Amino acid sequence: MMPVRPPHRRRTVRRLRTTLAGAAAGVLLAGLAALPAQAGDGAEEPLGTVARTAGHARFEPGPCPRTADPTPELEGARCGTLTVPENRSHPRGRRITLAVAIVPATQKRAPDPIVWFAGGPGDDANSEIRLAVAGGLNHDRDVIFMSQRGTYSADPALTCPNVDQFNADALGLVYGAPSTGRLHVEATQVCRDQLVGRGADLGAYNSTESAADYADLRVSLGIQRWNVFGISYGTDLALLYMRLHPEGLRSVGIDGVLPPSLAGGAVTWKAAREGFDGIFKACAEQPACNDRYPDLKATFERLVSELEARPVTTTVTVPDHPDPVEVVLDGGVLVNWLTFASHLAAGVPRSIDELAHGNPQRIAEQWAGGKLSPQAMGRLSYGLSYGVFCGEWTPFESEADVIEAGRRAFPSFPESVLANAPLLAWLHADCRAWDVPAAPRSVRDVTRSDIPTLVLSGGFDSQTAPSSGPYAARTLSRSTEVTVPYVAHVVFADSPCAQSITRSFFDTPTAPDTECLACLQPPEFEIGA
Repeated sequence: MMPVRPPHRRRTVRRLRTTLAGAAAGVLLAGLAALPAQAGDGAEEPLGTVARTAGHARFEPGPCPRTADPTPELEGARCGTLTVPENRSHPRGRRITLAVAIVPATQKRAPDPIVWFAGGPGDDANSEIRLAVAGGLNHDRDVIFMSQRGTYSADPALTCPNVDQFNADALGLVYGAPSTGRLHVEATQVCRDQLVGRGADLGAYNSTESAADYADLRVSLGIQRWNVFGISYGTDLALLYMRLHPEGLRSVGIDGVLPPSLAGGAVTWKAAREGFDGIFKACAEQPACNDRYPDLKATFERLVSELEARPVTTTVTVPDHPDPVEVVLDGGVLVNWLTFASHLAAGVPRSIDELAHGNPQRIAEQWAGGKLSPQAMGRLSYGLSYGVFCGEWTPFESEADVIEAGRRAFPSFPESVLANAPLLAWLHADCRAWDVPAAPRSVRDVTRSDIPTLVLSGGFDSQTAPSSGPYAARTLSRSTEVTVPYVAHVVFADSPCAQSITRSFFDTPTAPDTECLACLQPPEFEIGA
């Protein structure tokens, strides 16, 4: 079990699992209202039921937002919209609308609510309500969800269904082939042209503007103090928010940590190394798994090189897709498959072993199932994704940097695999097509803060790296850093222990209860015939 580090003064990342691989982130507003009354301590109206203007932002109560999947948790929620300038450097220009939902506490309500920062970049917070409620986050606090700009329940929603369709159609193409990359960039360019044609200022969809949106939301809702909980890319946004808008922050939880100073392809290779090794090590320490699948790490790395040299083509069927699907497996596909399959770690050794013995079906079915899943179609905001990637990541990291980081993590991999970091294929070429301005270098600054912070990582996290938690915590003087073993990216999604720790943190931010970690056990790996 990985150690729990107590508060830092004693020196102490999807995409989520709704499907295996559901396809696979500001200036201060002048003239904000004076400090508002604290929510929940005698306010005359419930949170989210009063229209209010704060500077150039306005909250209006209204109907609950659309969500990608049925969300019964919205019954009884208080909803509305926050309207803000699209680009705060032109505050009287185009305005955009962000959907807000406030899910009430199930027990006696504490005065300070929690606001949820979604992952991605490009995921919609209102489509993650079920995840938050399933983990009991609203046990004794209202939880506020707001669509980040450009996401599914915002207006405009900067989604790119054509890119999602290309990713599905590309199952039959060699993942790492330059011809595939050219087609990928063409799909990106088509979407960019469509969004610009609809009037979007693509350079305004970034973390700095999103952080300012949340600062406006707090004031527009009349909240004196609140708490932040961010997952995956939402941790990048939360750490930036802590630097730019610390006022009114009681505490911050971050889960699946992606520090802004590290974000990019290099850390993604590091994450893959750490997460994969966590699974391989757990198998090696379990006698039945080690006996049946000896030296799993070497087998996997050999298969990556072999498949990159000689891709394998197979045909599979997947749920909700009536026609057989042709799937090409090369080295890059195998790396990306395992990045997501870490969420189903118990079956990973068996799947790798079957591939090594000439049976690619399990891996091909899972890979195709993710690309063809409804969760992979028309939901991600590429406008926000590429706004973050191309404004905040690629300007500060070269393609050579990505390859070198990959070589450090996986020396045996061919360069054609290393050129495309997991989850970020053809990113620099896409960003040249997306063509948005680079953010100020300060967006990459390390966050230094004494706000109480819970820093959560998963031992099997192959998307944002277990080591990124301690890295972020070292400059957060009142942080509690916890690595939950045997769990993949975003531990709150899959671990009752992580959920319990998170709830206890918001009750007592300087002393969360982590005793449940002592009872955690590795998964029982599947043993094939």
